[in-house]
Amino acid sequence: MTDHGVRVLLYHATTDIAGIETAYHEASTRLAGVPGLLSNELLQSVTDHGDFVVVSTWRSLADFEQWEQGPDHKRQTAPLRPFRDGTMRRPFAVYQVTASY
Repeated sequence: MTDHGVRVLLYHATTDIAGIETAYHEASTRLAGVPGLLSNELLQSVTDHGDFVVVSTWRSLADFEQWEQGPDHKRQTAPLRPFRDGTMRRPFAVYQVTASY
């Protein structure tokens, strides 16, 4: 299988729209230059405006895992932590891209 990268989804829920946007920008600034991190996006649900997903795109699963296990992971993502969706059993998901165009 060709390595098409990895997508990591972090689910958030809040009525504090300005707060999560500020936290997203702060975390993104902290993440700038992380090896293997290609991009990230903050998505807001069009049907439930309090639901958000941060999607990050990684070059490979190895790149993501190396960063996740490293010493900077928690500090870099700390601004978004208060907004995690606490109603979910697991407020994140990691997907390997198996095909793309």
